[in-house]
Amino acid sequence: MSDFLSKKGKHMETKGLVLINTGTGKGKTTAALGTAIRAWGDGQKVLILQFIKGAWKYGELKAIETLGKAEGRIEIRPMGDGFVFHNKKDPENEERLAEKKELARRAWDMVRKEVMSGAWDLIVLDEINYAIHFGMLETEEVARLIRERPVRLNMILTGRYAPKELIDLADTVTEMTLVKHAFQKGIRARKGIEF
Repeated sequence: MSDFLSKKGKHMETKGLVLINTGTGKGKTTAALGTAIRAWGDGQKVLILQFIKGAWKYGELKAIETLGKAEGRIEIRPMGDGFVFHNKKDPENEERLAEKKELARRAWDMVRKEVMSGAWDLIVLDEINYAIHFGMLETEEVARLIRERPVRLNMILTGRYAPKELIDLADTVTEMTLVKHAFQKGIRARKGIEF
């Protein structure tokens, strides 16, 4: 193999990737968690930060916590307090949105610290695209952190409404498309399948 190819291959292996899972379909978080478990299985240190989730006990929390106890190289931190519903005409919802923005601000401080710490091989920013879409975070501050992150750090960003600026920065973007959903038939979300 030529020196050029071996140097190019080495560079490709040490440079962290940015992946985005977006779109209207199910599976954005699930795909990110699958990659996180793969990375953990490969000996990497993984941190999953969830921006919106936090009020419910999701199945993935138990699974990741169990893996973390076994090896200590994977951690999940729900930092929100549930879903964001926003109706501009309802003053009570404005107050709730302000509270959620404050939670997102505190979460962002933690994200910056963890990203720049160099302690992780993969960081998943679950539902960060929602936080941007609902005005809890600015696209540019997220883009800046992606550009300034340690060179070997891999990142996955999930959620609908991925901003074009982040899509342009990403190495791989996957759009999940809704074709059909059980909810459309009146079937409620199933534990162990959807949460």
